[in-house]
Amino acid sequence: MIRFVVHYMASRVSPARMKRLHRVAAIGFLVLISNSCTISGIHFDKGTTAARSANDSAAVASSAPILLFNGTGASPNDVTAVETILNRSHLRYATANTAQLSTMSESQLRGYRLLIIPGGNFIDIGRSLTSSTATNIHNAVQNGLNYLGICAGAFLAGNSSYYNGLNLTLGVKFGFYSAEEKGTRKAAVAVAVAGASTLEHYWEDGPQFNGWGAVVGRYPDGTPAIVEGTSGRGWVILSGVHPEAPAGWRRGMTFTTPAEIDNAYAGTLVKAALNGTSLAHF
Repeated sequence: MIRFVVHYMASRVSPARMKRLHRVAAIGFLVLISNSCTISGIHFDKGTTAARSANDSAAVASSAPILLFNGTGASPNDVTAVETILNRSHLRYATANTAQLSTMSESQLRGYRLLIIPGGNFIDIGRSLTSSTATNIHNAVQNGLNYLGICAGAFLAGNSSYYNGLNLTLGVKFGFYSAEEKGTRKAAVAVAVAGASTLEHYWEDGPQFNGWGAVVGRYPDGTPAIVEGTSGRGWVILSGVHPEAPAGWRRGMTFTTPAEIDNAYAGTLVKAALNGTSLAHF
């Protein structure tokens, strides 16, 4: 039918006008392809919006095993930094803001293999969630969803009704790394990594993890900077530092570890959390 119309048009319009019509048709075809890719909800190396219905959620989860939270309280810069790590690692992921996360049931959450809560303001993140959403996340982890919490996301994994803590830690609540008490808000911090070289990571108001998990990395004062452990059937990795931080975050600070090395370690943490793999620990 399309071929017939083209031949018909060609017999009745000038060559110049026919050329313009071909260009319009080509542009329309490209737009159609673009819209089709968006509707499918399946992207390689790029995030998709979390699906709203149960059927759509299952389809997105099957193609994107990682769900990245980008809602209220999450730092947009850290969301971007985590996305960069996921893309470099060739990992499929979907994103969900606060409203989208609140519509997801426990079973829909369990359709993913890993939930990542990035850095930001853990109180704002927690307070933006309803208690039922926090319960759904907690139960999903207990029943097999893995969890990676970075800074604010790590705080959120603890136990606190004050900000809808997820209590993935058997009642343990976390405090700040001791640099906070000295008035330091961000710094290059040397983290001793079990079985590997010490890495200097970007730290900003991050927690330490006394009382929970196997210690993967330690702060200079000896407190846990990175931990891992089970929570029910889920595998949980928590980091008080930002190995995903890009070089641009380092202005005004001196690091002995290149950003590329730290970023590669961030990829290691993501893959370990995704696959439920135990890292070397002290």
